[in-house]
Amino acid sequence: MKDLNRKIGDKEFDGLITAIVPPTQVRAGVLAKLGTGEAVYKRGLLLSKNAAGKLVPLGTEDTTPHSVLCDDTEISAANDVNVAVYTAGCFHPGKTTMLADHTISEDELDELRKRDIVFKKPHAAL
Repeated sequence: MKDLNRKIGDKEFDGLITAIVPPTQVRAGVLAKLGTGEAVYKRGLLLSKNAAGKLVPLGTEDTTPHSVLCDDTEISAANDVNVAVYTAGCFHPGKTTMLADHTISEDELDELRKRDIVFKKPHAAL
């Protein structure tokens, strides 16, 4: 019989998710290809949905805030990319990211709250 007790991997806690309420939900999405070049979008990037129904980084277009990227993702000008996104959950505000030239507005925060995406810093250790 094979060794069913062996260690198969590690997962390091990165602090992106800070609470269990609201429950974290993961869904599939399509990340729109770039106009030119290549980029790596990091886990925790705030995303919005454009008119074509594809995901783009929040602030790149006049779009509706939608979700949070689950994993680091390479994107190019060649193809759209299928990705996993968090469509609900409680996230650390310092661990989520946006493009450098965008500051999240109160309207965007309200729209994310309507989708059960909330931001809360974790409690300090006792």
